[in-house]
Amino acid sequence: MKRFIVLFIAFAALSIQVFSQRQKLQNQPYADQRIFHLGFMLGMHTQDLILTHSGHVSENGEVWFSEIPSYSPGFSVGIIADLYLNKYMNLRAVPTLHLGSKDFIFREQTSGEEFNTTLKNNYMTMPLQLKFTAGRINNYRPYLLAGAYGSVELAPRKNRPLLLKPYDYGIEIGFGCDFYLPYFKLCPELKFCFGLADILEKNRSDLTDMELMKYPLSLSGATQRMIVLSFNFE
Repeated sequence: MKRFIVLFIAFAALSIQVFSQRQKLQNQPYADQRIFHLGFMLGMHTQDLILTHSGHVSENGEVWFSEIPSYSPGFSVGIIADLYLNKYMNLRAVPTLHLGSKDFIFREQTSGEEFNTTLKNNYMTMPLQLKFTAGRINNYRPYLLAGAYGSVELAPRKNRPLLLKPYDYGIEIGFGCDFYLPYFKLCPELKFCFGLADILEKNRSDLTDMELMKYPLSLSGATQRMIVLSFNFE
């Protein structure tokens, strides 16, 4: 029994030593020392709006309120340009195309009548980010990021119950982790984007059906929100 215990302890110690040696083997040990590198990202996102209601009363006494009851997933694809600043900080530009939509429900406060509509919004964004990384632990390295972005909507559709301005800007924060694989880095990342501009278009001269005017008149403002889950390949 004593021999078995000694052999077990020796085997466990040897296994721990071998495992620790394997853990110390790093893929791409000099990857983070490159002054400049490129990559790309693929992911999904959800679009949302923070709506401000005007309390507008229509000619027949109706008061409408709106909400986005659920998130609709969209597709995101972009290019990563990364500039090394120091051991723990990088500057990144990530031009990204977001293809998505928003589902609205308008509800009249007295009768409960509902009206549903969908806005398809495709945005080209240009974020400029600072990436703050922790120390590398074997083959992974967590990080935080913060930055600002500007965006433009591609081909907005007019003559709809709601219309958003094509230009927006805001800030974004996020976190992720670099996983060092033999030939590239795989980086799962979660990012939160907060628009700072009112993007509700109040001049609706494009509307041909005046019955729809009660819906944009029920709102006085809208600011963009977006959550992006991406996988970065660098």
